[in-house]
Amino acid sequence: MMDTRRLSKYDGLYRYLVGSDADQIRLDFDEIERIIRGRLPRSARRGVAFWSNRKRGAVQAAAWMAAGFRVTSIDLTSRTITFERPRFQYSLIKEGDSYRWGSESVRALREHLGVSQADMARLLGVRQQTVSEWESGVYEPTRARSNHLTLVAERAEFPFGEGPDEDRQNP
Repeated sequence: MMDTRRLSKYDGLYRYLVGSDADQIRLDFDEIERIIRGRLPRSARRGVAFWSNRKRGAVQAAAWMAAGFRVTSIDLTSRTITFERPRFQYSLIKEGDSYRWGSESVRALREHLGVSQADMARLLGVRQQTVSEWESGVYEPTRARSNHLTLVAERAEFPFGEGPDEDRQNP
């Protein structure tokens, strides 16, 4: 969904991660520099802030997050970074022609899209608080909202099952 890393110095990292079938990838700084065909900034070598999984203002984070990864380990001594695909357990229950979306599945879809709750709310035409309440289980989406979530999920190639109460792991 996000395409902010295009024409970024980190586009090579995005393409490398997207092209991998691995759920966990550990790279050292030299490997990352070969992948991006350039030098990492000093801030990447000196502190962990560069490697944070922030949603805004960081083209490097946009690259790995758009590829479906998060930084899970930073070792500045060995100069290695571990990227992992987040995994969420969720189940979708099919009722007739519709799916019932619960807290785990809404969160898994949002993470699959790589967006914040506020961005998800804008995408669906609801308030951010509504997305938060769905994810925390305060209440479930209405049938109409569930149908909208299903359409968004299908377009985003979100993995969800056919049939009642199938547990899925979201890559």
